[in-house]
Amino acid sequence: MARRPELIKVEETRTALEELRELSTTATLTGPSRKALLGSISDMQELLDRLARELDPVALPDSFFDPTEPRLIGHFVALALIAQDRRPLADVSKAYGSGVYAIYYTGDAEIYAPISGTETPIYVGKADPPANAKTVIEQLTKLTDRLGEHRRNIDKVSGIELADFECRSLAVQSGYQASAEIHLIRLFEPIWNNETRILYGLGKHGDASTTRANNKSPWDTIHPGRSWAAGNPEAKSPAEISTEVATHFARSKIFRTTDDVFEAFAQGIKQQDGLDPDDFSRS
Repeated sequence: MARRPELIKVEETRTALEELRELSTTATLTGPSRKALLGSISDMQELLDRLARELDPVALPDSFFDPTEPRLIGHFVALALIAQDRRPLADVSKAYGSGVYAIYYTGDAEIYAPISGTETPIYVGKADPPANAKTVIEQLTKLTDRLGEHRRNIDKVSGIELADFECRSLAVQSGYQASAEIHLIRLFEPIWNNETRILYGLGKHGDASTTRANNKSPWDTIHPGRSWAAGNPEAKSPAEISTEVATHFARSKIFRTTDDVFEAFAQGIKQQDGLDPDDFSRS
């Protein structure tokens, strides 16, 4: 009885792979040639995985939820932060813990009018724990210390009032604060965060004597008052920065209520738990 042609092709492929394995283990490979070979093997693996999925009569599920996925853990930590009550930034007092936080503006400064009083934070951040901290007490007071830093900086400058700022904070198990911060920045694009690349500089601690000729941060240009930044030249004028801020708010999503935020989180979870067939086939 004649063998089926697809089975013959499988045997030929298996033989070719064995020959490739023997050749690659005996040949002297340079760095570039090894990299090229690994890339080709990866491409072949992807083709074989795709073929296996196509031949399997049982379909993969529409979604596959893995609660240990690092991106989802960060997502849930960020969601837990948003579930906390807001409180005046001026009222933050020392407490144990490191973690994540969000700062909100509620005042009448024209530049921040689009987000004033909304659920879109003006700034989000994290406070990392000391090395090897396992308990909330071992994390020391990193989270409230960071918020205290921001409170003092805001209180020093003009154009904004400390009474017009609120915050949320959440102490979390060491190691989870970084992924949560990343998610918060991607979701809200806060105008004061460095990653937004517009009105950054709140977190600066001052320039060393060798770098005091550096350009003034956009934050210090719009909100003068920190003595160490007073003599630095402006990279951009207040008018230029204000225009960039207005453009940012015009193109970005403004979250006006907590319902808007929770809906965005739900959509994000739905997208992130979408099944990646490659991950599934290799598990």
